[in-house]
Amino acid sequence: MGQPCAGHRAAAAAAGAVGQVSLIASCVGPCSSCPQSPGIAVHAVASGSCLPPSATQGLLSILLQTMDTWVLWFLLLQSVLQYPQPVGDGLDEVTRLRMEARAKLQEEKKIRLELEVEELALKQDVWAWGDLLCSALQLWQLWTGVGLLLLLLALCYVCRKRSLRRVEHQVANDGANGEEVRNVDANQEGAGNEEVDVGNEAEEDEDNGVNGEENNNDGGNAQDLDNPAANDEANAGNELAERGQADNIGRMVMENVQWPVQDLLIGCHWIILLMDSFAVYFRRVLSNSFYPVLQEAIGVGSAFEGWSPREQDVVYQVLVPMTPPRGHSFHLELESAGQRHVRKFRVRVQQECTCGSARRGKNRLCFLHHPEEELRNNQDPSLVDTLCTDSYLDVHKTARWFYQLVRAVWPALLQSHNWHLVLLPSRRSCQFKVTNGTESFRIEILFGVRQGDSDIFVSSQPMEVYTSSTVWPESYAVAEMKFFKYIARQAPSDSLHLNCLQFFTRVQLGFGFSTYTIKTIVMHLLSIVPMSQWRRGYFVRRLVDISESLRTCVEVRRLNHFILGNQSLPLEICLPPEVLMASSYNLFHDLEIDPVAHSQAMCQYVDLQRWLKLIVNNEH
Repeated sequence: MGQPCAGHRAAAAAAGAVGQVSLIASCVGPCSSCPQSPGIAVHAVASGSCLPPSATQGLLSILLQTMDTWVLWFLLLQSVLQYPQPVGDGLDEVTRLRMEARAKLQEEKKIRLELEVEELALKQDVWAWGDLLCSALQLWQLWTGVGLLLLLLALCYVCRKRSLRRVEHQVANDGANGEEVRNVDANQEGAGNEEVDVGNEAEEDEDNGVNGEENNNDGGNAQDLDNPAANDEANAGNELAERGQADNIGRMVMENVQWPVQDLLIGCHWIILLMDSFAVYFRRVLSNSFYPVLQEAIGVGSAFEGWSPREQDVVYQVLVPMTPPRGHSFHLELESAGQRHVRKFRVRVQQECTCGSARRGKNRLCFLHHPEEELRNNQDPSLVDTLCTDSYLDVHKTARWFYQLVRAVWPALLQSHNWHLVLLPSRRSCQFKVTNGTESFRIEILFGVRQGDSDIFVSSQPMEVYTSSTVWPESYAVAEMKFFKYIARQAPSDSLHLNCLQFFTRVQLGFGFSTYTIKTIVMHLLSIVPMSQWRRGYFVRRLVDISESLRTCVEVRRLNHFILGNQSLPLEICLPPEVLMASSYNLFHDLEIDPVAHSQAMCQYVDLQRWLKLIVNNEH
């Protein structure tokens, strides 16, 4: 088979250049040089041709025949260069938008990550600074506490040194003054003796006040060293120095004691005036009734004795004696006759016949001989029906009655214009406080029945945690108050016996010993120690006496009551025969029957003694 002719080759090239799908080369007509069959037509599908196939084939045949091959290639190349085909414009735009969105998203993520990194770095810096500040603050607090502690210790050390130097200086001055006095007396005594050289340099003992010894080698005579007059003067000087030192110590101890803020004398005087005002209205209200008759109030307790265990809120106690109203009588019945360590009574109220009374009128009927209907219509109730329980005077009912009286009478008093009344709860007494904005007084009204004409009462004052409402303990408060009044008249003006009592009661607070125990010990000491030895120079010595007496009483488990059975009291204190002749009442009865309580009391005393030494030695 031969090669296609030039026309067929040009047609095939043109068809491939314009994008025809297929071209079957054949001649239009018979061609002697072309092996193609003339009967086979050329099938060409042109993408952009709109001519009929027959016309297109004819045109190509003419072009192939008339144009050279290189001209055709030139034209094809020029068409490609001048008219390029666009490729994927829509797809490129979507891709570009997608890539821009992705780029923006990545940029936002990058910015967000950078912000998070910066925030984390900032937080780490803040935490680091906080930890640093906390550690610095803790160190600052630690060193500040250490500094304050060292400063406090330094101040205590300086104060102690100053106080010791002051004491040593004062003692040295007192000793020097005493030495000068002794030297002057010794010189005056030896002025008439020509054999004694007053200014002898052989003086060997200056502390004892001996002027010296004259050593005369020429005459062989020696002066006697034991000069009685000089020794007496020396002893007197030593005693004076010791007394001066004790006086200084007593003064310093008293300066460190906080005494009551209120003036007890002024307070007691004001309380008595108030109770006198109450008494006037009490008599008016109760003059025609069958309630107990109230007598003049008696000041009792520590405040009226001249001392107080408290710095503030001093309690002023008064005892109001009660006598039976008309048509009644009181009979004291010993409730605990078989018990030696306590005396309690019951007050039995008995109705009496009043038929012989000449006066008639309201509340003048006899409770024993008039009909109950007439008594109920024409007379107030009997005391047995108001303040008694089973014919015995009831403490709780009497206290409530006192509260009603005080509340009803207070507005009529002159003191109510400037003072405010506040009632305080109590079951066995009437307690209230009066204030005026700057001052206040706390008052406790006790009520009792006198035993005969003596200074011993049965009162409402409780003595145990639980006491029956019809039981009235025996009270020695009035007799004890009179004893302190007697001591005050016998004591010198600078006596400190009350200061000793008040100081020791303050020291022992919290150690388990009652205030009444310390008061009893001091009363025993006041009856045996001369009043001249209760001055400031004996202050510390008396404190030691109180402490030693307490130790002895705890060891032997016995402390006798000062009033009960004491036959050496002043005559102005009147005791009933049964109290005067009664056996001793042991205040340490519990220690006597309870070994555990006794051991505990001994331990408490050891702690108290240690605390007392610290205070006296100015080490507190």
